[in-house]
Amino acid sequence: MKEISIFLDHVGDTPRMRILQYFIEGRDFDYILTDLLNAGVSWGTLNSQVPKLLSLGILITTRKIGRTTLYKINKDNFAAQQLITLYDHLIIQQLDQKEKRTKKVMIKQVS
Repeated sequence: MKEISIFLDHVGDTPRMRILQYFIEGRDFDYILTDLLNAGVSWGTLNSQVPKLLSLGILITTRKIGRTTLYKINKDNFAAQQLITLYDHLIIQQLDQKEKRTKKVMIKQVS
């Protein structure tokens, strides 16, 4: 069974949130729709969710290459900024907890 990410554990493991997590993790890159299949959602879901996220301003169109459109998370959108901040804080919190557990194990081994 696939382990759920800390972000999806907090916000809910829905197709929309999986798409957003994919864009947040690769926030400096733009993607075509077929790239987003790696987020674990179906083609039909992508074709319904991406236009909705575009209309909300959370995603933006970055460029067109031939008939292919590329998309990116809109770092200027307030909702997107908040989701990115939440994602970053959750990851940092998780790393801090792992570091503390590692230090405790190391202390016990030295003692």
